[in-house]
Amino acid sequence: MQFSWFSKSNSVNLNHLEMVTSVLISVIAGIICVLAAIFYNKNANVKMVLAIIGAALLLFGGFGYGVVQPKAHMEVFHTGNKLQVEYPVKKVQVISPIEGDTVKCRILTIGVYPETHNKDIWVLLKPMDNKYYPQSDYTNTSYKEDGRWQVVTRFGGDQGEAYQLFVYETDTLASRFFSETIEKWKAANDYVGLQQDELPSGATEIDRLKITLENNCRGIH
Repeated sequence: MQFSWFSKSNSVNLNHLEMVTSVLISVIAGIICVLAAIFYNKNANVKMVLAIIGAALLLFGGFGYGVVQPKAHMEVFHTGNKLQVEYPVKKVQVISPIEGDTVKCRILTIGVYPETHNKDIWVLLKPMDNKYYPQSDYTNTSYKEDGRWQVVTRFGGDQGEAYQLFVYETDTLASRFFSETIEKWKAANDYVGLQQDELPSGATEIDRLKITLENNCRGIH
């Protein structure tokens, strides 16, 4: 079995190398033809043919480059309905999604906070298993700027499943606990959730709402 996998892997790599080589040869040949067309002045017809061939080879090479280069995975996020914000903002709250929203598998949870707020903001999801799942983007804590905050929120349940979305503000220790918990889950590829009594004492609930999944989100990463 190991030999079969190794052979298949080598075959794929060789095919990719051959494609890359073909693309490079096409680009080089195209450049040579275009340069030849620029400097060849003896026959206008030959000059035109060289220019056409060079342009065609460069177009083929450019298209081939786009095909052989690996495409980066892009995660798409949606937003739900939004509350109208009343100013001045007096407390941390969620403005999207809203209570009773039906949401897609990947959303941005968006909120506001007062100018004097200086703690980290965390979103925790609580699905039907009654466990808590802290959410984060690549900064781990919610992104805060100019009175607004947001965090990538990922669901993994069944269509129609009810969720509670909690917002917590945290001190440094509680924020570190959530960050380290997420890192541990990622390393093990096992998102086991937190029981209520596992939530750190430095995390204070400040908002919550109920939402429902629009689609089946199991197996989506």
